[in-house]
Amino acid sequence: MIYKIFPVSLFLLLSVFYNKTNFTNPVKSEKKEVASVSIPSSDSNIVTLYNNLNSNHFALPNLESFKEALKGFYSLKEKGLVQKDILTLVDFSLSSNVKRLWVIDLATNTILYNSLVAHGRNTGEEFANSFSNANSSFKSSLGFYLTGETYNGKHGMSLKLDGLEKGVNDNARERGVVIHAANYVSNSFIKYNKRLGRSQGCPAIPEESLKEIVSTIKDKSCLFIYHPSRSFEKISALFS
Repeated sequence: MIYKIFPVSLFLLLSVFYNKTNFTNPVKSEKKEVASVSIPSSDSNIVTLYNNLNSNHFALPNLESFKEALKGFYSLKEKGLVQKDILTLVDFSLSSNVKRLWVIDLATNTILYNSLVAHGRNTGEEFANSFSNANSSFKSSLGFYLTGETYNGKHGMSLKLDGLEKGVNDNARERGVVIHAANYVSNSFIKYNKRLGRSQGCPAIPEESLKEIVSTIKDKSCLFIYHPSRSFEKISALFS
């Protein structure tokens, strides 16, 4: 009798073991799937996002500057520093005679604004090529910033900026580096002077664009000022 029961018992035990194995496999596989979701800042996803940007009839930024800006944006967002899905990108590798500031809504993947923007008077003539974090340098500072609050100063409504990179732009508040309007940031100035006007280090923008742009980007959105002389890989302290 025992020899008849034994094979049946063995069969039942093996069935239970087999079912448990098959039951646990999908759970492991599910966890794997969640863990392998692509990080938004990976190069392949950034290129996909770039290729699907709604240009809104504006020129697209260069892919390289967009990549670096987006990597930083996602890192700052992950740290809880950025409160808005708005990215402002300034590309100082371009001539000051072209629109080299973009405001991008990353929630809808749409370019909202594309504007002229000035660099500091000691940063260069038509092209920006020298940068500083020092007071009274009259130079622009590169890197990642958080936008702050608005105030009324000598240039009217202005937007304060907090530089996030030590030794690179963290003196922005002390230096009074802000976004403000200036009449020398215009096509008419370019026409008569062969280049855009220059600031004392502020990313100054056209008077007619100020209100809309500042209202959109104020209060802890991400601003990135790009130049190829300083690549994302060199930015260690901020993103470690």
